[in-house]
Amino acid sequence: MTIRVMICEDQEVVRTGYVTAFDAQPDMAVVGVAADGPAAVEAVTSLKPDVVVMDIHMPLMDGIEVTRRIAGPGVVVPPKVLVVTTFNVDKYVYEALRAGASGFLLKDAPLLELVNGVRTVARGESLLSPTVTRTLIGRFADRLRPAVPTSDEGPLAVLAPREREVLRLIARGLSNAEIAAELVISFETVRTYVSRILTKLDLRDRVQAVVFAYRTGVADDDR
Repeated sequence: MTIRVMICEDQEVVRTGYVTAFDAQPDMAVVGVAADGPAAVEAVTSLKPDVVVMDIHMPLMDGIEVTRRIAGPGVVVPPKVLVVTTFNVDKYVYEALRAGASGFLLKDAPLLELVNGVRTVARGESLLSPTVTRTLIGRFADRLRPAVPTSDEGPLAVLAPREREVLRLIARGLSNAEIAAELVISFETVRTYVSRILTKLDLRDRVQAVVFAYRTGVADDDR
């Protein structure tokens, strides 16, 4: 399957580099580019890409608002949005998560890492690198945590104890392989648990799972 990629980036040099890198891949095709926010919304609506590579700093409408409009609540078939950011603008990360972003990479990451990131997002698997997860989510942990600890009632009640444990490890930023090592189970078993968690909680991806874990207190659960 060819991954249809759209690039939302206002810097022409960066945009050209992305197009060259993605079009050189046998499993990818760049279906459109946009240099400002409104153009990005319009292009995504008409072109329906699988993955949108989104710069946070876009003219006329920032990447967070663009993400909200193309992948936020109410969008029937949202694309995966891979946000590129830098640590000096990570104050936007939490808002981008809430807006519907599926993953993050640092803007100075090598192009190969970005290419592989698009593949990862398109598969709906590990959407944040563990390092980025630990750093970015860690900085926003206090904002994500509930004011009052959540009981086991409500959405958490659908999770089996092992599934809850896996969710806690996802929130810590562990990859599937690291979770398998931590729990002494197979990689495929972890993938099954992750799939069940997302299905039971009606979550789109691991990013939403991380936010859910912090907001319900599971991330702080030591049981």
